[in-house]
Amino acid sequence: MNHPEQFLSLVVHEIDAAGDDLALCAGFERGVWRRDQLANHVMEWLPEFALNYSELEEIGHYNAIRMTKKAAKIVYQSEKYGLRGEFGEIFLHIAIRQVYKTLPAVSKIYYKSSANETVKGFDAVHVVKGRDGLELWIGETKFYNDITRAIYDVCKEIVDHLATDYLRTEFILIQNKIDPEWPEAESLKKLLSSNVSLDQVFKKACIPILLTYDSQAVEGSSESNSDYLNCLKAEVAIAYKNLREKLGAQYRDKFGSDLPVTVHVILIPLKDKKELISAMDTRLKALQL
Repeated sequence: MNHPEQFLSLVVHEIDAAGDDLALCAGFERGVWRRDQLANHVMEWLPEFALNYSELEEIGHYNAIRMTKKAAKIVYQSEKYGLRGEFGEIFLHIAIRQVYKTLPAVSKIYYKSSANETVKGFDAVHVVKGRDGLELWIGETKFYNDITRAIYDVCKEIVDHLATDYLRTEFILIQNKIDPEWPEAESLKKLLSSNVSLDQVFKKACIPILLTYDSQAVEGSSESNSDYLNCLKAEVAIAYKNLREKLGAQYRDKFGSDLPVTVHVILIPLKDKKELISAMDTRLKALQL
């Protein structure tokens, strides 16, 4: 499946048995953080993020504008855009598609039943085709300006979502939303079947976590030079450590064992979340005209 040209730079990628630590950076242009360019890039991903497989397959030169507008309307259906998580979900979608070449399994936002309804459950449902079958990628994201709060909230959410009853309910919902025309539909349904032990699912699953935050490294820089990259790497290293320690401790406290799944931690440092929201909001409104 094709996707938009890469925009975000992968400036950190530490690989470990427990999962990867990554940081994606929008970079700078002529002394300014590339907020507007990032907002434009997000708009390029709207159709793939918001539409189902069958609709994406139908996009051609004759209906591309109409389908892009439909995607924008699905994503943006409330004036309370500053409080919503859709932007974080788009960033998570972009990151794992770009870095890991995942395949979107379910566009959960497509199934919103009303304009102000929050899409519940995992924030992304993707797969990766491996030699031993499908890997299930169920992601969580927090589109925040404060990294400490983002870590606190996402850790609690992941621990809650890994409870057996929650997973079984979520898997049923996912199965019901898989487009039957999607080539991997039957394989994913089999993996998520209630007859398959969660132990087997966990061996073929991972949780990508994406967090945004207002970064001191970005705020204090005007170009992607060595000083900026060194400052950013030191900044994100603290966040990785805090998140993994907190998540592991909370899971052990609740379940009495270590995390059963691989966790990839993806950070996107921002200069100003509010300004980025404003830039994306302007573009989403324009696409709906």
